[in-house]
Amino acid sequence: MIWLANAVLIVHALLAFFIVCGLVAIWTGAGLGWDWIRDRLFRLAHLLAIVIVSTLSLVGIACPLTVLEDWLRTGSLEQQGFIQRWVSRLLYYDLPAWVFTLAYVVFALLVLLTWRLIPPHSVGHSKATRR
Repeated sequence: MIWLANAVLIVHALLAFFIVCGLVAIWTGAGLGWDWIRDRLFRLAHLLAIVIVSTLSLVGIACPLTVLEDWLRTGSLEQQGFIQRWVSRLLYYDLPAWVFTLAYVVFALLVLLTWRLIPPHSVGHSKATRR
């Protein structure tokens, strides 16, 4: 079962990477004229991902991927968040859960602000009209 727990961890890390680096890519791409950062599907997936993370944190529900990984590793259902657990281990800080909740919410607000300042292409916007 440890290989399955590792697979869940990798998926979870890739999701966190997508959320954080997605925002960096949007701002970088806007400055460099990258058209793909305005793709509506990419932007909706990015927004939905951080909204889910911040909402789960606000209502006090542990991330399902964290719960699954912990269960696969230990057979128990720990209630510690993915980012809280791994970042605190990497940085040797044991921060309260509210700090991470605040970070998620602030990040979600940044993504929403980015949606407004760097809007995605409209639904009917085709590649031919972008040239």
